Amino acid sequence: MVFADRDDAGRRLAARLVHLRGEPVVVLGLPRGGVPVAFQVAQALGARLDVIIVRKLGVPFQPELGLGAVGEDGVRVINPEVMQACRVSQDELAAVQAREQAAVEARAARYRSRRPRERLDGRVAVVVDDGIATGSTARAACQIARALGAARVVLAVPVAPPGWQARIGADADEMVCVSTPRGFSAIGQFYTRFPQASDAEVLACLEHAATLQSPAQASTARAAGTADPPGRSEEVEPQADVIRLAGYLTMPEGAPQVVAVVHGSDSSRHCPPATGMSPTC
Repeated sequence: MVFADRDDAGRRLAARLVHLRGEPVVVLGLPRGGVPVAFQVAQALGARLDVIIVRKLGVPFQPELGLGAVGEDGVRVINPEVMQACRVSQDELAAVQAREQAAVEARAARYRSRRPRERLDGRVAVVVDDGIATGSTARAACQIARALGAARVVLAVPVAPPGWQARIGADADEMVCVSTPRGFSAIGQFYTRFPQASDAEVLACLEHAATLQSPAQASTARAAGTADPPGRSEEVEPQADVIRLAGYLTMPEGAPQVVAVVHGSDSSRHCPPATGMSPTC
């Protein structure tokens, strides 16, 4: 399976998570690429969207080997077995933690300037990324979500290599994946468009999600007759000569006209493209 882009991947992933509707869910996107995917999931579930900012703590002489992770507000999880096996001293741990914590706080300063972090106490944390390769960052995010008080942790991704669940182990209570193709070498090979996500796109997703109605507000609007009418929502593949474009069409029932907005592969509909012109959403 190949996804058109992260929006398409998020909608397909959301279809595997419908059993979570009605639960106290907070959807947590891993910046940056996981956030547009998480936006679609949060919208489908009527859930809050936030980011989960984590940094893996690597063994000093073997950084790819994780001995723990840090998150916002100095939340830390450590694997004592790795520390002991690799003979990492407390001073070495402190140095690694200081460096990675600074990176966490710098990114948090960019994303938390307008809205506080969603509380996870007693809630279902749905950790979302655009795919899994090694699984180390996803594991760290699950560990941090649990340390922040989540009652249950669900790890959800569009694509991962076969057997990926073994890489996550008990760090997630539930694992959901749309596609586990053979011949997996990189996440990007399973996307038609896979540009690097930007901070601007992350912020746009968070701002857009914050303006969406809550389920309670939507119910009130329907009762008052002010909610959007039922509509059509389906995957489409428009064709112009030999050119085919994968897309997703959502429109109110009985709409007399449709305006299609097309953007380049270097941007998402959630953020202004490189020209500085904002798409109509």
